[in-house]
Amino acid sequence: MTTRIKTLLLSLILPIAAWAQSGDVRPQVVLETDSGNVIIQLYNETPQHRDNFLKLVAEGYYNGVLFHRVINRFMIQTGDSASRHAQPGELLGESSYETYKIPAEIRWPQLFHKRGAVAAAREGNDTNPEMQSSMSQFYIVTGRRFNANMLEDAEERIYRDTKKFVTFPSELADVYLKQGGTPHLDTQYTVFGEVVEGMEVVDRIQQAKTDNNNRPLADIRINRAYILSPHP
Repeated sequence: MTTRIKTLLLSLILPIAAWAQSGDVRPQVVLETDSGNVIIQLYNETPQHRDNFLKLVAEGYYNGVLFHRVINRFMIQTGDSASRHAQPGELLGESSYETYKIPAEIRWPQLFHKRGAVAAAREGNDTNPEMQSSMSQFYIVTGRRFNANMLEDAEERIYRDTKKFVTFPSELADVYLKQGGTPHLDTQYTVFGEVVEGMEVVDRIQQAKTDNNNRPLADIRINRAYILSPHP
């Protein structure tokens, strides 16, 4: 292995190692998109998802991928490697490039689907009862504000999907009432981060015109993703 390659590999590993040694520092990643920049802060409470995401970012995995699934007042989804060179109208989201899954790290009610939450996509319960996460695909919650009746409906929907009784703690309910989100996804998907800057960019993306598969008609791309320095 040449010295140049060794240096490059070391430069990819060091930022991840630095955060792993400092539990109080939450790593941040910048997504440079066609619509503007979004800064995501990752949670140390979900270390496997955090480290996997940082690894993929450091490798350049997200450079060039599309937001392939966009639903207004719900979420925007990206991370399918096959989307880089996808033809117009091509169905995306089931990439053969994904070679592994990440064990679920669902930390509810501490981490939940508030507006701006970042969570891992996954296959459905029928083929994935362990709720393991996709290797690379994730979504950013836009959602909407809920009232008390809507939150009760969300609790019932969670029961239908999981057969688990869920009651939203008052602190969570207050966030969903005032800020919004997608509470019916709670307890089912791993939330591993949140948007700390650029939510207006996420809102622009969610308003894109889409086809019948919720893919934007005009491609919206992550041009580059990179890790912010752990030592500003």
